[in-house]
Amino acid sequence: MQSLYYVGLDVHKKTVSACVKLADGTIVNEAKLAARPSALIEWARTLDRPWKGGMEATLFTGWIYDTLNPLASGLVVGNPLMMRAIGASKKKNDRLDARKIADLVRCGLMPACYMPPPEFRELRRVLRYRNFLVRQAVKMKNKTAGLLMETGCEYNKKRLHGKKYFEELLGTLDTIPGSVKEMMRFNREMMVTFDRCQQKLLDALENKPLIAERVERLQSIRGVGQVVALTWVLEIADPKRFSSIDRAQSYCGLTSAQKESAGKSARGPISKQRNPHLQHILIEAAHLAPRWNEGLKEVKEREEKRGNKNRAALAVARKMVAYLLAVDKSGKPFEDRRAKKDDASEKK
Repeated sequence: MQSLYYVGLDVHKKTVSACVKLADGTIVNEAKLAARPSALIEWARTLDRPWKGGMEATLFTGWIYDTLNPLASGLVVGNPLMMRAIGASKKKNDRLDARKIADLVRCGLMPACYMPPPEFRELRRVLRYRNFLVRQAVKMKNKTAGLLMETGCEYNKKRLHGKKYFEELLGTLDTIPGSVKEMMRFNREMMVTFDRCQQKLLDALENKPLIAERVERLQSIRGVGQVVALTWVLEIADPKRFSSIDRAQSYCGLTSAQKESAGKSARGPISKQRNPHLQHILIEAAHLAPRWNEGLKEVKEREEKRGNKNRAALAVARKMVAYLLAVDKSGKPFEDRRAKKDDASEKK
């Protein structure tokens, strides 16, 4: 036990506060380092013993983890929400935070969260940037419609963003100011650019050898398309880290918070402790997937009979998670067991 150092790292944009402790809690040294790879490597090499470290998950955690992990006996990234509950106190600063993190590592109480491999994080960053471009394109579409409504112009909502109709519409708008026409043209140019870029990113991601086979296999589930499959693969990374479907559904933000006390149990709204990227994609897909998947259609119809469409969408999304996890874990294309049973009954 005494042969190891236990290191707490409080990471920020420009600085990293480090605290090194022995197993009995004795502080060996403390340092405030520049948040640069060279500075962190130089500091790590000054430690004369093997060390285990921990840090809180932040925007800057990825590159710090990749820099220090090869130099450490173990490096843990902590769940920010759980660490906040464990380390609550009146007095708070970078030095004290580093000490508390070192104590969590030393006592084995660090609430570790999963850290995907660097190659998955790189592809995931690209996918999230693609989603950003899609949101920007939607904003441009909405702004174009807003400009027309502000000037009292009539237009066909379904055809507005078609190239031919858009040009015809601009030719008939003689009463609106010229500045509005210029803004509408600019909006359309940006929308087309964003759409072209996001599709280019999607195609590049789908053809990556690291994930191509998994993405293709997940699309064997009827109702699961390119975006859903890519999002699942890159956000989940390793499906075996989920021991059950319930855990996967919780990670995707499809289960409500539960509070139980004195023998009474109550369910709250959907928990905020989730992966928001997966949650958004799955909920969106849940509204469309039942059109092509009979199993999901049955789930939707059963829940809608109870009178709540939002609950029906959640139920469909949960079922999709069950399908995705089963296919991804097994490494085999999706097989509809209901269809097999129907064929067997017909043969009889």
